[in-house]
Amino acid sequence: MKTEDLLEALVADRATGRRPLGRTLVLAVAASVVISLVLFLIELGVRPDIGAALATWRFDLKIAVVLLAVALAVSFCQDALRPDASPHPLRRLAPLLAVVLTAVAVELVLAPLSSWGTRLVGSNALVCLVMIPLLSLAPLAAAVTMLRRGAPASPVLAGVAAGVLGAACGAALYAFHCVDDSPLFVAVWYSLGALPVVALGAFAGHRLLRW
Repeated sequence: MKTEDLLEALVADRATGRRPLGRTLVLAVAASVVISLVLFLIELGVRPDIGAALATWRFDLKIAVVLLAVALAVSFCQDALRPDASPHPLRRLAPLLAVVLTAVAVELVLAPLSSWGTRLVGSNALVCLVMIPLLSLAPLAAAVTMLRRGAPASPVLAGVAAGVLGAACGAALYAFHCVDDSPLFVAVWYSLGALPVVALGAFAGHRLLRW
């Protein structure tokens, strides 16, 4: 059987189950987030000034950014399930990059130059680097498990998608504990916290998602 025929057969075979599989992915990851939530509540908890933080644009923007990351990562993973995935799936994350860069630009304009270093370093960088990966493990595992039920065109890229989704979920939880709300801090340290999760996802994709 030619490769093109095999792909067409796989697509046809999964055509009726594509939407349910996509929903199953969302449900599985949502269930796994409960595990991460328990870990979050035990180890961290919600920041004590959450009420006041909700009245600030920086905190609200931070939450909006991590939730946007989750939504785009879900779309990325759903696309990665299929053997006929779009040729440039990483473009799905372009809106997130645009929002983050815009937020950083606004922060640089509004914040005094003398405060840039303090806002960038923050007060919880090390905690961020440790807890985002830890909170990401359960969603990552759930995403990889669901991707194994699909037929990814690129196992490594599918693993990257799972890593992005896991990291986004972990960051979304951690954001409610983190007292560093500057877009400078979020852009740098949240991204660094996500990198090992994405790398682990790529490795898992290479080992577990080949067909």
